[in-house]
Amino acid sequence: MDRPVIDVIIPAHNEEKSIGLVLANMPKGFVREVIVCNNASTDRTAQIASLAGAVVLDVPEMGYGNACLEGIDYLRQKPVEEQPDIVAFMDADYSDYPEELPQLIHPIVQENVDLVIGSRVLGDMERGAMQPQQIFGNWLATNLIRMFYSYHFTDLGPFRAIKFQKLLELEMEDRDFGWTAEMQVKAAKKRLNCREVPVSYRRRIGTSKVSGTVRGSLLAGHKILWTIFKFL
Repeated sequence: MDRPVIDVIIPAHNEEKSIGLVLANMPKGFVREVIVCNNASTDRTAQIASLAGAVVLDVPEMGYGNACLEGIDYLRQKPVEEQPDIVAFMDADYSDYPEELPQLIHPIVQENVDLVIGSRVLGDMERGAMQPQQIFGNWLATNLIRMFYSYHFTDLGPFRAIKFQKLLELEMEDRDFGWTAEMQVKAAKKRLNCREVPVSYRRRIGTSKVSGTVRGSLLAGHKILWTIFKFL
């Protein structure tokens, strides 16, 4: 894969304080398009992203998966010769390090890996960047995937990259909290060549819409576990 075309999808809901930083730290000349999927934001997320040069898609129906699916559909509608070779996903809250994107892409380009997960567990995670319930839920989910699907992951982290055609083959469908787990479970079922690389992770800017509340944490945890068992 010589000089692959790389696009980045970023779901964003009310991230006006962070989206500009995420886009400013994107490796220059490394990515063709950054697609910000503006998920029912009521602040200036869309305007800031557009001014920073991103393609902004309006996604009025709330849901992390909804936003990601809209980004995929945008790329799928391009002529085949204009579709990307690789798609990366990252969050809009500045918890991921966009400048680490090349090390996420490297195994795909150099070793023909299909899916790369940026592992916060294996990398340098700032104290307090993940809540205790997130850490436990992450541990439980990845161990269940290992138990039932015989694939070893340490993280369901949002920072990830995948060959675009392999992504289409997964036929992703989850519209909210189960998105990351669905991708990894389906990749395991299809026996894709998967890899984890250590990534850095810091405290997000602002309050999490999921882990920042008890209700959000419970809903996310329930959906992730349901997703893991759904595809057995």
